Amino acid sequence: MSDSALGTHLGAAVLTISDTRTIDSDTSGQYLVDQLQHAGHALLDRKIVIDDIYQIRATVSSWIADPKVQVILTTGGTGFSGRDSTPEALAPLFDKCIEGFGEVFRALSLQEIGSSTVQSRALGGMANKTVIFCMPGSTGACRTAWEGILRDQLDVRHKPCNFVGVLNTTSK
Repeated sequence: MSDSALGTHLGAAVLTISDTRTIDSDTSGQYLVDQLQHAGHALLDRKIVIDDIYQIRATVSSWIADPKVQVILTTGGTGFSGRDSTPEALAPLFDKCIEGFGEVFRALSLQEIGSSTVQSRALGGMANKTVIFCMPGSTGACRTAWEGILRDQLDVRHKPCNFVGVLNTTSK
C-alpha cells in the first residue's frame, strides 16, 4: 500500500507575509514549498500577502475552511517591527494553541542566533482540524523550524506522536 493510500501525505498551503517579497525573491516560502514537496505532501496553494492583519486572516481563513488543506505554513510577520502582525492576525483563529512549537523553535534558534531569539514570536495552532505554523521570514528560521520540528511532526512514521495521526483521525 502506498503512503498516499495510507493517508500519510497532507494537503498544504504556504503563505509569505511581506511588504516587499515577490515569488522570485521569496526564498523562505520557496524553501518551505520545496521541503513539503520533498516530503511527499501536496502543495495546494501558495500566496504572498502584505503584512496586514485582515489580508493575512482572510487568506488563512479561506484555507482553514477548505477540507483539502490540512497544514498551513506561514513565514514572516512574527517579529517586533511596527508592521509585524502575524500573531495578532492568526492567534484569534486558533481553536487550540500549540505552545510547544514556539517554545521548541526558540530553544533551537537560541543555539543559532543567541539571545536575539527572544524577538521571535513564532507560534502554532490548530483551527478546524488544520495545523498552522507561523515562522519568522528568514530562510534560516524556516530551515530551523522544518529540520528541528516540522519534518518529523508532519511524518506519520515519527513516534511517539505526530500531527499526521491527529489530522487523519478527524475530518473537517
